[in-house]
Amino acid sequence: MEMIIQWIIIIGLAAFILSRFLPAKGVENISSQEAQKLMKNKNCQFIDVRTPAEYKSNHRKPFKNIPLSNIATRSKELNRDKEVVLVCQSGMRSAKAAKILRKQGFSKIYNVKGGMSAWI
Repeated sequence: MEMIIQWIIIIGLAAFILSRFLPAKGVENISSQEAQKLMKNKNCQFIDVRTPAEYKSNHRKPFKNIPLSNIATRSKELNRDKEVVLVCQSGMRSAKAAKILRKQGFSKIYNVKGGMSAWI
């Protein structure tokens, strides 16, 4: 019986850890090259979730700056019917932003893996 409880705890812990690193349902990780191809799509909106200082020092058009700390309150500036492409410096903050937007009803979200660090 003790062995079963230990296995349940281990499986639960593993599931929790995996859920923290896997993208949310409806969120697709894409490369910077794939993001560049999407820039031709008029049905996409491009959001950079870095701080204003990071954005000012290095950004790509047509990305609009909405810092991660403001994404929940400023999501009303975005069209829920359009696809959303998110970027940050490494891909971690944009993944968090993607989960926030997903919970707010956005259905098609792309996260640029590697962020601006991987931009070519």
